[in-house]
Amino acid sequence: MFGRKPRSEPGAVAPLPGPVDGIAAAPAPAPGVLPEIEVFPSAVSAPAANDTPDTVQEAARLVQPYILERIDSEAASKLERDELRSELAEIAPEAIRELKLQLNHREQDRLLTLLLDNMLGLGPLEPLLADDTITDIMVNGPDQIYVEQRGKLVLSPARFRHNEHLMSVATRIVSRIGRRVDESSPLVDARLPDGSRVNIIIPPLAIDGASISIRKFSKKAISLDIMANQQNLSHAMATVLKIASRSRLNILISGGTGSGKTTLLNALSQMIATDERVVTIEDAAELQLQQPHVVRLETRPANLEGKGEISMRDLVKNALRMRPDRIILGEIRGGEAIDMLQAMNTGHDGSLGTIHANNPREALTRLENMVSMSGINLPPRAMRAQIAGAVHMIVQVSRMRDGVRRITSITEVVGMEGDVVTTQELFSFKFEGEGTDGKLKGRFESAGLRPHFTQRAEYFGLDRVLIEAIG
Repeated sequence: MFGRKPRSEPGAVAPLPGPVDGIAAAPAPAPGVLPEIEVFPSAVSAPAANDTPDTVQEAARLVQPYILERIDSEAASKLERDELRSELAEIAPEAIRELKLQLNHREQDRLLTLLLDNMLGLGPLEPLLADDTITDIMVNGPDQIYVEQRGKLVLSPARFRHNEHLMSVATRIVSRIGRRVDESSPLVDARLPDGSRVNIIIPPLAIDGASISIRKFSKKAISLDIMANQQNLSHAMATVLKIASRSRLNILISGGTGSGKTTLLNALSQMIATDERVVTIEDAAELQLQQPHVVRLETRPANLEGKGEISMRDLVKNALRMRPDRIILGEIRGGEAIDMLQAMNTGHDGSLGTIHANNPREALTRLENMVSMSGINLPPRAMRAQIAGAVHMIVQVSRMRDGVRRITSITEVVGMEGDVVTTQELFSFKFEGEGTDGKLKGRFESAGLRPHFTQRAEYFGLDRVLIEAIG
């Protein structure tokens, strides 16, 4: 299907271009290098990439230049994966014979997969992306790849061959969404075709080589019921959150990096009615809403001349002209906070957003600080009154040291007393110790308080279920 290049001298191997380089054999990591980081402990299986024998890795390094010398790589890059595999299956045996490699049928099949990963995919990252037990991939230069697997940070033996190979993969990621990464634009946010979030930063900002951070998306949609069965929260808490979302409360999800804020946001969004118009606003589109009427907006960085940037705040302002029933903000991190609060206060009930904070009270303080970043000079009391009127509930989520993500607090914003925003906690997680399996023990405890939004729930016919859930 793709044209072969003129045949060169037998055995001649051309130097391999960077964008489709091979995978170097990975030495096994030395355990115990960092005491606080486990290196594939017995309780956690290594990613699939590590099952590749060194002989196949070495064969891929030798065979790929041979193949690239005999095909039109530009035409090959336009083929579907299955089509390219069929074409390579005809050429690879010829290369294996000429290079005098000893590979059985299983090893030859694995060789084809490695070649395809390099030519069409993301090289050594492909097996890690395919492993459902891995949630995060962190590349620290070509020789070091960490993954988060079942809540624990572990070192993967997967490696890039050299810096050029790593840069070619980084370029391939950002080019898919029309962005670029080079010395003039050394940091970029992007996403993979499945929606997984990617951050890339390269030299001169990254001193030890390009760094790629991938937050993977689960292929299975997660709901509040699934989270309750996994002990991420209690069933009573799940019921209250369902009612809160159905009752169109403005909810802020607070937590640290990797705590599961976006996952919880996706779960809460499942309570949105199918007849509502939803506008989502994100830096890199990653929300997975199931509703039929969703408009997804994404920010745009400035071009090389420093022009053309579309910020989160620009999109929030524009969203107000799009007749949304609800606005969902992927992450509130700057001056867009004031526009979001104004939207919540002017008829866009049921809006959702996430914020980085360690507890609900700190989330309110951070929100106040971000409002001041907008350049609008509001008196502190007026600012807090607007926050108290806009935000109805704060849900705190944490990734604990056993790797389990738990909702540690559900807190209502009640109103104002003097200059202070008042809150009441409906549920909290009480730590009780650690089990022999390393899992933390605790219980989700109801405060037994009547929710402030009971009257609102009554309007939607959900007040009785709400009172029963609180206990």
